[in-house]
Amino acid sequence: MDIAEVAKRSGVPASTLRFYEEKGLISSIGRQGLRRVFNDSILERLALIALGRAEGFSLDEIARMIGSKGNPNIDRELLVSKADELDRTIHELVAMRDGLRHAAICSAPSHMECPKFRRLLGLAQSGAIRSKNTGKLPQKRR
Repeated sequence: MDIAEVAKRSGVPASTLRFYEEKGLISSIGRQGLRRVFNDSILERLALIALGRAEGFSLDEIARMIGSKGNPNIDRELLVSKADELDRTIHELVAMRDGLRHAAICSAPSHMECPKFRRLLGLAQSGAIRSKNTGKLPQKRR
């Protein structure tokens, strides 16, 4: 199946397929003119990549787990580690959600007079609250 058909059937853009091939995540079996040709098993491999990405694994981690020969060798310890990381993230997100809900209904005259909000400020100042994207304190938008 050529790259256009793989892109159509998988929903993965051809540019991403070429990138995945450069990274060693997938490999073509040849060319038909200028177009790359892939084995039918490419769709399952792309599904494995999509699953790994959805679960938060890096492309390098996914490459190690799915191997180059098409026989996945999934690292169970890495799965447990990722699950633990997700548990920590869930805990942090629940705490943030609860803090936002409290701030929305807090009866204190101002948020600066709310003990719970003041505790959150202290956590942010100490660095205990970090931005999810960078691991750094969130920056002000300009």
